[in-house]
Amino acid sequence: MTAALPPADLRSVLSALMLAILLGALDQTIVAVSMPAISAQFNDVGLLAWVISGYMVAMTVAVPIYGKLGDLYGRRRMILTGTALFTLASIFCALAQNMEQLVLARVLQGIGAGGMVSVSQAIIGDFVPPRERGRYQGYFSSMYALASVAGPVLGGWLTEYLSWRWVFWINLPLGLCAWWVIRRALMGMPVQRREAQVDYIGALLLILGLGSLLLGITLVGQGHAWTAAPVLALFACAVLGLVLFVAHERRCQEPLLPLKLFGNRVAVLCWCVIFFASFQSISLTMLMPLRFQSITGAGADSAALHLLPLAMGLPLGAFSAGRLTTFTGRYKPQILAGALLMPLAILGMALTPPQSAWLGGLFMLLTGIACGLQFPTSLVGTQSAVDMKDIGVATSTTNLFRSLGGAMGVACMSSLLLALLHLGGLEVLGNPLLGSLKGGETDPATQAHLLSTFRYLLLASAAAAVLGLLAALALPDRQLRGH
Repeated sequence: MTAALPPADLRSVLSALMLAILLGALDQTIVAVSMPAISAQFNDVGLLAWVISGYMVAMTVAVPIYGKLGDLYGRRRMILTGTALFTLASIFCALAQNMEQLVLARVLQGIGAGGMVSVSQAIIGDFVPPRERGRYQGYFSSMYALASVAGPVLGGWLTEYLSWRWVFWINLPLGLCAWWVIRRALMGMPVQRREAQVDYIGALLLILGLGSLLLGITLVGQGHAWTAAPVLALFACAVLGLVLFVAHERRCQEPLLPLKLFGNRVAVLCWCVIFFASFQSISLTMLMPLRFQSITGAGADSAALHLLPLAMGLPLGAFSAGRLTTFTGRYKPQILAGALLMPLAILGMALTPPQSAWLGGLFMLLTGIACGLQFPTSLVGTQSAVDMKDIGVATSTTNLFRSLGGAMGVACMSSLLLALLHLGGLEVLGNPLLGSLKGGETDPATQAHLLSTFRYLLLASAAAAVLGLLAALALPDRQLRGH
């Protein structure tokens, strides 16, 4: 059963949770434009990519752990802990004196953000009936879209006119404000304490398995070959850690991640849907500005504006999906519509030249709408399919698959991009995530090869989106509970 709250209190809780999610999502994007300034000050390029990757890996690994601890000891305590750690780590980031200190502080910041993002979405499951959750999860998806637009703009302004350190200093007042608002808004939140032993061994094995997997994927996305020794070693550690984790969880009385959830058909299919939706949205965020900039010769500012239709489509789709879920009491039609629209929109982008701004923008908008239709509804479907006592861990597992999809999308698309460029004999300056392509502006032959390269990439992306469509087709169509 969900706990009832007066409308005014529910609005207060929602505002607090949206602020927490915005903070956690913002730090995935706000730092990217500060990377050149950071590397210039520390004169260190080797660890530069880990300023972003360390944050995302730590947040992804922390998400399921927070979910379980929230089920055991109360979500209010966990979200306050995550917010406090995030704010404290932001101070360490701002005070870092070398790249090693900055990466370590970013890892701590990611651990805190994992609690803010994961527990926020689980709290809605405590207060809102399943039929009404789509609307609220749509609001949360809008925060991700806002962060994707506001992050680079705000980060660029702070770096240009103040210092890159202000990208982290700004989290101090925002984090303290979020902590105070959350504490006040959730003051009366009931805590159902259960006497249980925390599965510390399971947590360590999960960190080993998922951490190694994400680090290996990140190395591939940064240009290492899939068969490189460090990548193979990390993948071997990932397999070992995850196998030992599954074996341990089968015997554990209070498992960190109940394996029975993977026998829930609805939950597993929703996780597959959100994995491929995130695969597309995150990889396209990396791919499309690079395509536009390298082929047309446009500047970084124009390339960032090129993403606006995608960022605008996400909240449009999420808001529409949430309203339709509440109105109809069903989530599959929205998921299926988004999963069907996704490969068609990406196919349209593949066949549209980058110079066709309006037509390309339309397909980008449709892709954003397709993602928005799937994100909140997949979470609602998962929460409605599990018992109330498992809502926290089910929500965090949904976020885990969302993060894994994004990491896999960036790794697969960037490694495929490197392979295609190498076959074409093009010189790549640095990493495609951080650098640029040489010679794409003046040489017509190079432009033609770049155009075909990105067309192949988008066709591969559309093919991956078909797998998400298959998962959506297999999803049962069930009526949600509540009014």
